[in-house]
Amino acid sequence: MKNVSSQFPFSEGVARSDGVVKEINDMTDYDKLAALAVNCGFTHAAPLDVSTLSFMQEVRDMCNADQCDRYNTSWSCPPACATLEEMRVMVGKYSGGILVQTVGEIEDSYDWEGIMETGARQKKNFAQMWSELEKQYGSVLAMGTGSCRLCESCTYPDEPCRFPDRMEVSMEACGLFVSKVCADNGLAYNYGPNRIAFTSCFLVG
Repeated sequence: MKNVSSQFPFSEGVARSDGVVKEINDMTDYDKLAALAVNCGFTHAAPLDVSTLSFMQEVRDMCNADQCDRYNTSWSCPPACATLEEMRVMVGKYSGGILVQTVGEIEDSYDWEGIMETGARQKKNFAQMWSELEKQYGSVLAMGTGSCRLCESCTYPDEPCRFPDRMEVSMEACGLFVSKVCADNGLAYNYGPNRIAFTSCFLVG
């Protein structure tokens, strides 16, 4: 069985990749989440402390500066997606969750084929785990990687989203600094010059 990058708790707590032992709330079964992450194809995972999620205007400002060419072109991206305050309210309904990553090998930072291939694997793994979590928990808050690509052409802004229950909104679009979220939860973000990592998360419970 493939290993994920963090140990998940059996009783007392969880040993994080930074060596810190963190007491956690047993309301969420992290062992089950970890096993599911492995089965869905993710290469790394860590338990997610909901209290570490800080939705920041600075991240939205990066979108507003059009650092991503998807700004104002998709229902899954600002300004169409949920506001920062709406995200804070939604997150408050959940007791815990999991960070998941797909890490791939690339030749260099210009290896777009390798980057895209790893990104596609992340989206495939994400969709599979989302579906499985809904079967087990019912209510799931999923925050993905990159803009939603379910449709070849988004209906924004003229028509409603075709698949609102499956639209993938990225962690960044929600206002999260992904590197900070990873650091706050003991999960690596940078795996070296010849690797690329895509990070997503799920909240349950």
